Order: sequence, then C-alpha cells, then structure tokens
Amino acid sequence: MSIWHSPLDLDALTAGCAGSMPGLLGIEFVDAGDDWLRARMPVDQRTRQPYGRLHGGASVALAETVASVAAMATLDPATSAAVGMEINANHLRPVGEGFVYATAISEARGRSSQVWTIRVTDQAERLVCLARMTAAVIPAGRGGVG
Repeated sequence: MSIWHSPLDLDALTAGCAGSMPGLLGIEFVDAGDDWLRARMPVDQRTRQPYGRLHGGASVALAETVASVAAMATLDPATSAAVGMEINANHLRPVGEGFVYATAISEARGRSSQVWTIRVTDQAERLVCLARMTAAVIPAGRGGVG
C-alpha cells in the first residue's frame, strides 16, 4: 500500500526545486516506490570539495532534500507540512565523478514527526553515505515564506 497522499510526479518534484538549493546542486527525482523516493545529484564543480571528492555537505543536502520531499508527499498540503528537525550522516566512501543516488525510505510516520533512512550510493550502487532524518509535522503555513 502506498504512503503517498497523491500520485508522485517526479518531473514536477524536480521542477519544484529548480529555484532553490536542490536545483542549484542539480538534484533530480528519478524513481519512487510505495514507501520510498529516489533522487540523483551530479558529482561536479558544484558538489565537490576543493580536493576533488564529493563534499560531505552536498551528500547531506541530497539526503535531506529527498527525505524532506518524501515526508511532504505523505501529507495533505492543505493542512500539514514537514520540516527537517534533525539529520545525521556517516560518510563512507569517496566519489569523484558521475552521479550519486539517494533513496529515502520511511521508517516511521506519526502525527507530529516522521523518521526517514537515506542511503546514498554511487553509480555502482556502493554505499557512499548513510543518513537518518527526522521531520517535524507542523500545520500548513507555519514557518513558511510570505
């Protein structure tokens, strides 16, 4: 059974991030299942550290993006929103080029919080970063812009 509030449109999710940090980093949503969402990010001049490897902060930005968007997609946007409350990450393998892929899997979805596990892998599906994010579920419009 799907956890999504409505069917996911991956192109629309990507377009919705175009004018913010995920868009600037080149993050694209590429696949989804009943309880998971997957995005990819290029390893290039925008996401590498000065030493030529994927920047840990870029991995965390990718992880939080895919988990936050997934958390939002489980909620009715007319009444609720999800905002990142805590994230932790273990960086396990360097990547110098190509793409990394982040898959967010729902671990727990409650009335006031959600927990997501995010696996970031390289193109050979080797684990690059393992992260966990907790999102607070808040009333729609609270803490937003405008």
